Order: sequence, then structure tokens, then C-alpha cells
Amino acid sequence: MTETQINAMPTKAFFIDMLVKDIPLDRAVLDLVDNCIDGAKRLHREDNSNLSNLSDLKVDIRMDENRFEIVDNCGGFDVKTAQDYAFRFGKPAEANDTDYSIGQFGVGMKRALFKFGKYFEVHSTTRTQKWSMKVDVLQWESSKEWVFNFEEISENHAHDESARGTRIVVKKLRSEVASRFSDPQFQNRLSESIRSHQRQFLRRGLNVVFQGAHLVNTDLRILSGDKFRPVVEIIPYEEDTNNPINVRIVAGVGHPSPSEAGWYIVCNGRVILSADRTEETGWNSIQRGENGIPKYHNDFARFRGVVFFECRSSGKLPWNTTKTGIDSSSAIWQAVFLRMRNHTRTVIDFLKMLSNDVEEYGGQNHSPLHLALKNNTKAYEVEELTTLGSFSWDELPKTPGPKYTRIQYSRQEEMIEELKTALGVNSAKAVGEATFEMIYRQQVENGE
Repeated sequence: MTETQINAMPTKAFFIDMLVKDIPLDRAVLDLVDNCIDGAKRLHREDNSNLSNLSDLKVDIRMDENRFEIVDNCGGFDVKTAQDYAFRFGKPAEANDTDYSIGQFGVGMKRALFKFGKYFEVHSTTRTQKWSMKVDVLQWESSKEWVFNFEEISENHAHDESARGTRIVVKKLRSEVASRFSDPQFQNRLSESIRSHQRQFLRRGLNVVFQGAHLVNTDLRILSGDKFRPVVEIIPYEEDTNNPINVRIVAGVGHPSPSEAGWYIVCNGRVILSADRTEETGWNSIQRGENGIPKYHNDFARFRGVVFFECRSSGKLPWNTTKTGIDSSSAIWQAVFLRMRNHTRTVIDFLKMLSNDVEEYGGQNHSPLHLALKNNTKAYEVEELTTLGSFSWDELPKTPGPKYTRIQYSRQEEMIEELKTALGVNSAKAVGEATFEMIYRQQVENGE
């Protein structure tokens, strides 16, 4: 640096703190799983294997208060990739992207390693190479060089398929990380997060073992049949480019489940948003116009909507750097968002109709619409629904039968408690029903 220059280099400690500050711990673990899956994609393309079947590949994750370890047999990465790209903070312009990758920003692995602890090891084996590195973070912070050193390099040796993969170990965990990695509740939440966000890869057979337990994908199904059909829409985008974006929307109704209701956004197979019911996917926008969507409530517990984005160049997809949300400024997202809102409106109008029908006929067992939905549909995994069409249902003839009207009124709590005791019932609703029956018999049946 000359006398006319000003030093603007960040300290390593500051850089690391900023790097790890805004990513939740569970998302950092998911980033490492993403890297394993990208390795699996590369390996299968190199071997000309079927990408829809990943049953030969495995990711094993273990953690406790002393260490974190993730091991895979997904092909590893070579010495040149490690030297030039994998440990750079950000992705160089000349880096070779994995087609349809999910770890596209060049920060995930480094961010996770520094977030977890003060010491890490990386070991990787490919067809012909084997290498390892060990980093004491505090020592690295105190040095002026922004480089890491290999511990071992072995080249031009053939390695068995079973040995091809990557092993990452982190020790000297940060205190807050150690307490959470040893917490069974955190482990359970993380396990469910992996099942949800990696559901498509688990569905294709990828073996993910978490704390010794094999994970299975979460269930995501939509009802379809002769009389009820979900919307399935294809939206081509930038078709005239080398890397077009393929978008498929599937939306309809499922079995009632508040925890599963909402929109799911999937980018290159990775679930970015799961059961989202926020303004990010168009909910609670009714104040912005008559075509807006109301705030979610449990009358909409059957709503299911999924958007699949696929692109060879992952940087064109509308996700943020932590893969926890949407880049709302993305042109493709803005185009798709309008279609999502229209489909949400159509489906919840049907759900309102269903709710009214159930109330009008005094329950699900008497509602013609509910019974038709129940008896004429089957629950399909969303990946199986590929026939294009609009959300629709056949008009059903109203079956003759008694219609119902709800009666609501309030009385003093002490009076209701006295009647509960006198009538031998245990709820205010039961009091209302019993007293109605008594008065009806006295005034109508006995009065005839």
C-alpha cells in the first residue's frame, strides 16, 4: 500500500462475524446438505445415470455438543475446484456451475463452517484424487494471508466408487451452537426441516441419515378425480435463451391440515417456502383491492399450491441467498405471482362454498359437496399431477334434505354452569342444543 492509498481491507474476524450473522443455524446445515445434492447431480451426469433415482447415494449427519459431522458418497470435488472455487468467499465469474444446482451463491459451505465452530476439516475423494485440509480458525484469523493450506493431496490414483465423496468435521463449536446441537428439540426441528425442504430428493431415493435415523420425505398431496380437478399450468419463460426457466404451477385442495396448508415454492428441486401463508405468496392482500386474498384462517386448511421453478442456470431463479425466501424483485417471480394469486382466489372461493354447504346441511356427513369431494377423489403426490387444466369441479345436484341454521346467543356464565349441571352436559353448546330440544317438544310437538 502506498502513501496515497487508504487501507479498506476488512479484518478476518469482522468478515466472519458478518458472514455468519444473518443465517439461522438450521439453514446453515441445510446448505451443507444442498452441496451434497449438487455433488449427487454432478456424479450422476458424469456416469450418465438416471437423475430420478438417487438410491445409491447417501448423506449421513451427526451432531452433539462437541462436534458436527456430515459425510456423503456423492462423488467429492477435485483439487482444482478446492483451490480455485470451493473456498472462495463468493462464486468467481469463471466458475463452472453444476447444471440445475441448488448451491449457487458460493457462500453456503464456508458460512456454515465458520458459523459452527473454530476448527474444521474437509476431506474429499474423487475418481482419481484425494485431498484434505484442516483449519484452526483462530490461527487463520491471526494470519495476514487469505488462503487455506492442504493437509494432504494424492493424485492419479483410482478410488472405488464407495470411497468417492466428502467428509466435513467441525469441532471447538461456538457455545450457542454446542447447546443447540445437543438439544433434542432442535434436532427434531432440523430433522423435519430436512424432510420438508429436501422432499423431492428424498422422494427420488436419496438416503439421508440424521442422528442414525433414515429420513423420509414429507407428504404433499392434492385431491383429484373425475368431478374435481386441480389446476396444472405450465409457464415458459425466456424460451428463446440458452437457459430458459420452466415453471409449473399445481394448486387445488387436499385433506384438511392447517400445518400443511399454503404455498410451496420449489427451485431446482429444493423447497424454498413450505406451507407459506404470508403476504410473500399473496395472502392477506385483500386491503389492496377487491381481487386481493384474505388473511389465512382454518376454513382454508385444505388449500395446497406448489410452484416448481427449473433452470439449468440456478442464478436466474427467484430465491434469496439463504434460500429462506423469494427475491420479490425478480421478473419471473412477478409474472408467476399474478398467476398464483388468481389460483388462490379460485381455490378459496371453492373452499368457502364447501364451508357454506357443510353448514347449510348440518355437517360433513350431510353436505352433498363434501360427500362428492370425499367419494370422487384420490390424493396424489403433486409430482404426479401433470395433466394441464384449470381448477374445476362438476356442478352437483342438491340432494333433498333438511337445511340447518345456526343459532347464537350469550348468557351469564353462572347461569350456563347451573344448566350444565342440571342437564348433565359439559359444554355451552350442549346446553343450547338440549334447551332447544326441550322447548321445541313443548311448543311444537306437544302443542299439536
